[in-house]
Amino acid sequence: MAQLTHEEYERLERAVLRGQRIAVYRRGTEFVVTPLSLEQRGGREVIEARNPTTGDSLSLFIDELESIEVVSGAR
Repeated sequence: MAQLTHEEYERLERAVLRGQRIAVYRRGTEFVVTPLSLEQRGGREVIEARNPTTGDSLSLFIDELESIEVVSGAR
């Protein structure tokens, strides 16, 4: 994924604020996670997230993701 559009950033930021789950694809694998924050680390944007089932923490670098979608209706 190159860079998010303005609208994609808006959706991601709203998901963080509302605690909505997102589905991300990285290297052909789907992850459904709850985003906790959107940060900069070493000049790269990273989504800090938690797996809602296991509670495991994940750091997902945006430039490594194939796609990001907000899961509708989930909280």
